[in-house]
Amino acid sequence: MRIGPKEDKVYHSIYYLVSGPLAWASILVFIFGALFRVGTMMLLARKRDNMVYEYMSVRYGARSILHWLTPLGTAGMKARPATTMVSFLFHFCLIAAPVFVLAHVVLVTDSVDIGWLHIPDGAADFMALLVIFACVFFLVRRLTTPEVRGLSTWRDYSVLALVAAPFLTGFWAFHQLPGFRAAGILHMLAGEALLAAIPFTRLSHMLFFPFTRAYMGSEFGAVRHAKDW
Repeated sequence: MRIGPKEDKVYHSIYYLVSGPLAWASILVFIFGALFRVGTMMLLARKRDNMVYEYMSVRYGARSILHWLTPLGTAGMKARPATTMVSFLFHFCLIAAPVFVLAHVVLVTDSVDIGWLHIPDGAADFMALLVIFACVFFLVRRLTTPEVRGLSTWRDYSVLALVAAPFLTGFWAFHQLPGFRAAGILHMLAGEALLAAIPFTRLSHMLFFPFTRAYMGSEFGAVRHAKDW
């Protein structure tokens, strides 16, 4: 199906809006939202325990973080090895694929003249499929595992959809499947929505993880003289 000059002009207008002002807006929302959430969390922690930072231990905090970043490094992970490995692959690909895919590196280089190494397109493709597979895995787990299903709300399912959308649309656009131009616009919108949503949804655990693990590690290691893994 050929696209006429009028439709092409509309497409480019939408493209520049999404890739320009909306992209910068999502970045600013993420940055200031993250600073706000982390700042309020730190103030709340001090309010609830005015000695919280005094007994924080670099040694035990780092030890805890290291164990929780190691596949099968905790008792809970060892009890669910399949879920653990899917989760680790998911988190790695979720971060690495958008940062190192060639198209994104080129966009950043064109915008601010900063570049870095990129991964081959085949690797990026594979990582995108891994993220999509992991989202399906987590969805099935939430629907079929009683203890997880009982704790799941619409927010959990919406976050899964929010995470999967940029990878689905990116795969669609990259392979130029039917409607790939629209998929490219949807890919950018989905990515921007995901970035802006991080500080204000359950995805914010990526911001709080170092602090919560350092706190738990310090309490268990320096105070209780026990392991937190």
